[in-house]
Amino acid sequence: MALQEEMEKQGLWLFKFRSILPLVLLAGGLFFYVWREKYNLRPFHENSQAEEIYLYICMAVSFIGLILRIYIVGHTPVNTSGRNTSEGQVADSINQTGMYSMVRHPLYVGNFIMWLGIALLTASIWFVLTFILIYWLYYERIMFAEEQFMRKKFGEAYTNWASKTPAFIPDITLYKKPALPFSWKKVLKKEKNGFAAVFIVFYLFYAAGEWVEGDSINNKFLLYGTIFSILFYLVIKTIRKQTTLLNEVGR
Repeated sequence: MALQEEMEKQGLWLFKFRSILPLVLLAGGLFFYVWREKYNLRPFHENSQAEEIYLYICMAVSFIGLILRIYIVGHTPVNTSGRNTSEGQVADSINQTGMYSMVRHPLYVGNFIMWLGIALLTASIWFVLTFILIYWLYYERIMFAEEQFMRKKFGEAYTNWASKTPAFIPDITLYKKPALPFSWKKVLKKEKNGFAAVFIVFYLFYAAGEWVEGDSINNKFLLYGTIFSILFYLVIKTIRKQTTLLNEVGR
């Protein structure tokens, strides 16, 4: 099998199991975080205030990734730019405005920043570099498979756009205003998971670190934020299942 076909096959396979990678990285990061806490290897271990500030900085990085995803999703129409689904690849058009005017895979950029915040929480340059390498190898193949699909479906129209648009590192000089107005309804449908996930993951790391040290778990911001995000997720999920309030034509 030619390398091009092998890369595409790997990308399609990896996409089917895309939920496994975050869990593996999360488990690895949590283990490393707790191990460093237990043996006093974290740089801020003796300074609880500095450690709390660092936690919030990491959390802010993850929220930057989430905000980026919210901006992208809020301006995109349905079925654009090779979106993967359980039924396979879907694309009715090529999205070339908004974030897609600056980078070909903006949602994966958002995902990377979200997970980078969690990787940074370990306070280990080696873990962060390992995360970046794994993310690159994993998503490179998924992006390749998506682009093969788009190239076959849209031909020259896609290759012309792709030739001038970076794959992963945005070029802000190429920015074009989104073709569609921002839709909070679509964001609520698509990004409620990410909002809850950030709070849950950071609270999990924080609580595990405090537990292994024998300290009390008393960060009210993380506790209340996690409770609110879970309730928010359940409310939006119920609204979506029981009503049509979040439905929009073409979004």
